[in-house]
Amino acid sequence: MLNFYKTATLVFSSLLVISGLVAFVCIDRTFLHVRMLPGAKSALPWLMAAGADKDVGGHSLIKVNDTTFGLDFDIHMIEGAQHPYANFAMVFGSEKGGETFVDLSRYQSLSFSVKCSPDNVLALLVFTVDDAVTQLDDDLTYRSPMTFFSCQQQWSEVTIDLTRLETPSWWLEMFGFELSNQAYNLRQVSKITIGNSAQTPYGVDAKIQLEELTLNGREWRYMYVLGGLMTMVWCGFVFWLFRAHGRALVADIKTKLQKDRPLIAYQQLSVEPKRDRDKSSILRYMATEYPNAELNLELVVSELGVSRSKINDILREELGYTFSAYLNKLRLTEAARLLAEKEEANVAEIAYSVGYKNVSYFNKLFKEEYGCTPKTFKSASLSR
Repeated sequence: MLNFYKTATLVFSSLLVISGLVAFVCIDRTFLHVRMLPGAKSALPWLMAAGADKDVGGHSLIKVNDTTFGLDFDIHMIEGAQHPYANFAMVFGSEKGGETFVDLSRYQSLSFSVKCSPDNVLALLVFTVDDAVTQLDDDLTYRSPMTFFSCQQQWSEVTIDLTRLETPSWWLEMFGFELSNQAYNLRQVSKITIGNSAQTPYGVDAKIQLEELTLNGREWRYMYVLGGLMTMVWCGFVFWLFRAHGRALVADIKTKLQKDRPLIAYQQLSVEPKRDRDKSSILRYMATEYPNAELNLELVVSELGVSRSKINDILREELGYTFSAYLNKLRLTEAARLLAEKEEANVAEIAYSVGYKNVSYFNKLFKEEYGCTPKTFKSASLSR
């Protein structure tokens, strides 16, 4: 059994290490974090685009200072245009491949650090394709769900829930949608813009800085794969453990039985004659009478006419056992043979057949001798 325990420990430790590595990979792939800065090195590369109403006859301005490790731009809002605006856009694509659409459906939020001077309220819009109305060359036809966030003159953390944005009512009315039609999908996103809101201060230079811009998401299929794989691997390990334990147990008991073969009380086995008549009589008598539940030292003394002390001395010198220990050895050895060979017999029947009146006591002695219960030994022997 020692070899079995060593092998089981080695297999368990190896599986534990492998499971840990697989779990680490799956968990890492489940919890998505895509840094958007700098844009050229992002997993979702993007191009800078900035615009203000000055481009369409207004007076508002925007100036981009930096887009390498953070977004740093200034806006100056001036009234006059019908819809004053100034915004910075991250347009998905690359200089080589041009603009493209990206699938953001795996991402639930966008987080960043932001600082504004003076205090400001800004709008964030996500331009998505609406199959019913979107024309690829017309920004107005993109469904652009949005939200607002505030920023102060100290750095603060902001998290935008990308699944709970609201489509502007003017856009819904323009294309004949009901105001309750807020459904949108993030499978085709052309750009994300950050710009002024109705509460952005006018007539002043407003500085806006953003850092650590990160898309966060969950890809639950990796957890499903992990759960399925772990269930399969560990159920397989448990199945192997029981089978291997059964085989090792049977092999160990066979070794013990082989070692005890001189003591086996098979009914057909005759005890070899001894020089000493008393020794031969005692061993032969016990080898044939052990199934008798009433057998005890007093009965042997009465039947053979040998003193108690002599019986114990002979057994101790010849076999190294006391009378009770040798009697239990005979009975348990025969019980182990019957358990392995007699599929139709139950544990209680076998216990009675080898001389035990009390099945619980038999179970206790058998487990002490062989390291498992008779029922476990029988199952292991018959399944091998």
